[in-house]
Amino acid sequence: MNQKPKTQNPKPSSLRIGTRGSALALVQANWVKARLEERHPGLAVELVIIKTSGDKLKDVPLAQVGGKGLFIKEIEEALFAGQVDLAVHSLKDMPALVPEGLMIAAVPSREDWRDAFISNSYHTIADIPRGGRVGTGSLRRRVQLLNLRPDLEVVPIRGNVDTRLRKMSEQGLDALILAAAGLARLGLTHVSRGFLTEKEMLPAISQGALGLEVRAEDVRTRELVALLDDPVTHAAVRAERGFLARLEGGCVVPVAGLGQLRDGVLTFEALIGDLDGRKIIRDSITGAPSEAESLGRALAERLLNQGGREILAQIFGRPI
Repeated sequence: MNQKPKTQNPKPSSLRIGTRGSALALVQANWVKARLEERHPGLAVELVIIKTSGDKLKDVPLAQVGGKGLFIKEIEEALFAGQVDLAVHSLKDMPALVPEGLMIAAVPSREDWRDAFISNSYHTIADIPRGGRVGTGSLRRRVQLLNLRPDLEVVPIRGNVDTRLRKMSEQGLDALILAAAGLARLGLTHVSRGFLTEKEMLPAISQGALGLEVRAEDVRTRELVALLDDPVTHAAVRAERGFLARLEGGCVVPVAGLGQLRDGVLTFEALIGDLDGRKIIRDSITGAPSEAESLGRALAERLLNQGGREILAQIFGRPI
């Protein structure tokens, strides 16, 4: 009597996420892992922790050591090598141009884009006395702080959130400026005294957004992550990244920008500042979400023509 061959249960499909090992990066990667496993029953998602150059150079200002790409270079190399299938980045850490062969497949709904004000003694920037010391690792924040309060001393400070909070006390700083999104994801919103408005502190390009990066040819992974994409957020950051691409910007350039979609209209506001905060050129543009990237580039051209070209030429040491 012939027996039917045993039917083997198919192995659940799997997916490997490349991520940095910081507390914030792991929270973000685990959020993506949970959403993917929830949306795709049977999918087994594994986190692969990768140490980046930015993690190794903890006490050097990013503007001095290469900027944004330091936090993603090794993860992108793992993607190219097939060691991971998906990379989860803080989108503000990504250079404007994605390497050929890779792509941003999805941008989930944005967390709070604002900057948070942290202080043991004061409630707002205006409360800090003349000569007060404020810590930040961001050139963008430094420029806007000095434009608001040229009488303050801006102290370079890097590290994860816990490290920066500790350094604030150790170095006797009057205040600290951190991204609200990071505090929210880590459950630390209680340390903030409040949030800076977009008029006081325009955020970093793509601040609060995640970028899910894949190999462009990997159709399977692209389809798996497509459900996590938020079209509203994606349109906003396309404008922001289009602006950044035209300016060849990164951590070495004091630029900021925020795209917001309301009632079907995309508004994008951005600025270029000089290194000491004395001059800031700021403007906005509106248009259709489908034109997001071209809107960002158009606003970049406008700011360049309003004086930004001279500022950036001085920073880069060449015409732009």
